[in-house]
Amino acid sequence: MVRQRGGRKRAIGGRSPMPLPLGPNRRWSLDFVHDQMTDGRRLRILTVVDDYARECLALVANTSISGIRVARELDKIVAVRGRRGGDGGGGSRSRAGAQPERGSGLVGR
Repeated sequence: MVRQRGGRKRAIGGRSPMPLPLGPNRRWSLDFVHDQMTDGRRLRILTVVDDYARECLALVANTSISGIRVARELDKIVAVRGRRGGDGGGGSRSRAGAQPERGSGLVGR
């Protein structure tokens, strides 16, 4: 007896479009574009776009782009434009690395 495979998995419910950010520098989108040259080498391009202004913040082209390279490019953008604004994603209001309150029993870094 041959075991049958299950059916195709489908998302439950409908998808709603993501709301537009309230101002520039609040949400950035990253994407990779791939292509192949005539000699067979692959070309990868990292694109970073401000979703509100629809402005291209970076285009990085190379034959391979590592996660470290992506982080380095994002750090360069932050150095020029500042941190992204906070619309629920953590943003610049984060308390990470802040000293604990007095009497909390926690030890600071």
